[in-house]
Amino acid sequence: MTQPPPPQARTPTNPKLHRPTRDKARLTAYDVLKAVREHDAYANLALPPLLTERHLTGRDAALATELAYGTLRSQGQLDVVLQACVDRPLAKVDPPVLDVLRLGAYQLLRTRIPTHAAVSATVDLARLVLSAGPASFTNAVLRKVAVQDLPAWLAQLRPADPVDAVALETAHPRWIAQAFRDALGGDLDEARTALLADDQRPEVHLVARRLTRAELVQHTGGIPGPWSPRAVRLPDGGSPGDLKAVRDGRAGVQDEGSQLTALALAGAALDGPDALWVDLCAGPGGKAALLQVLADARGARLLAVEAQPHRSALVRRSGVPMTVTADGRRPPLPDGSVDRVLLDAPCSGLGPLRRRPESRWRRQPSDLPALTALQGELLDGAARLLRPGGLLA
Repeated sequence: MTQPPPPQARTPTNPKLHRPTRDKARLTAYDVLKAVREHDAYANLALPPLLTERHLTGRDAALATELAYGTLRSQGQLDVVLQACVDRPLAKVDPPVLDVLRLGAYQLLRTRIPTHAAVSATVDLARLVLSAGPASFTNAVLRKVAVQDLPAWLAQLRPADPVDAVALETAHPRWIAQAFRDALGGDLDEARTALLADDQRPEVHLVARRLTRAELVQHTGGIPGPWSPRAVRLPDGGSPGDLKAVRDGRAGVQDEGSQLTALALAGAALDGPDALWVDLCAGPGGKAALLQVLADARGARLLAVEAQPHRSALVRRSGVPMTVTADGRRPPLPDGSVDRVLLDAPCSGLGPLRRRPESRWRRQPSDLPALTALQGELLDGAARLLRPGGLLA
């Protein structure tokens, strides 16, 4: 930019003037970004244990959540702005440095955090997790970002292609913007509206497992959900991990749609035996934990099958003792031995984009054919397990 930054955007931060403070909220957000980048972690699974371990509650927990999820959700958009402020391709910026830059740019462009506070705190974070050199670089780049707000940046950097422009405005990869447009009959304005909905902050829903919904409402001050008879909505989000009912497993965090899937399988009428249920792709365990409660009430057994060891461990910790690590395409049970099977096969993850902020940047169109083939193989494995007259959902 040729014009000097306005006074409110000037940031006289000097990385050499003071030692960094340990900002636990921003450090936690950074660690979530690092886990997603280094280990392909899911942010919604990586964040809650960190909040608990670091005793982050209230406003600090809310800030860590907003920065982690928001930065991941808007990553591609932030990168376009950052590229305009960096003198080399972002691919040549060390990934940990880029994580810090994205966190800083998110605060400057998509929150109400004051400019000086956003830059100063991000430079402190860079000095804490990196070193003085990257901290100085971070300071210089973020001062350039702070010259103008997000609408001004989007106007300056707007691509000529209309689909590219909508993709940038809504912070989605182009291929997803094009897919939405195609699915909506070529109407780009309607696609834009649908894509913008992915940026709305998702509501937190709890599921009543080993207590009634009325009891969960009383314990949490939440509101009964409109669809699932076990759902309670927390209007202010908050830190559900701090709730005693969640900590002791009597309740859990689970979307209403996910709850309804488990309830539909358990509630469908079935002729004949009803003794053995299987959740064939059980990780990370939300549906399995509810199915366990429903199976116990029916006097049935539930076997949870999960191919990935770390996800299998999550299922077991969710309250499902009969959990095995195995390939769902070759489940460890005799053919025709199961009464009810739930199959939530691996997919693109594009449905719940609001709740899985990293998903939009993780998938590529080339991933889809392999996923389709895997889903078919898993469906075959599930069908083989069922006894005649059994149920598959």
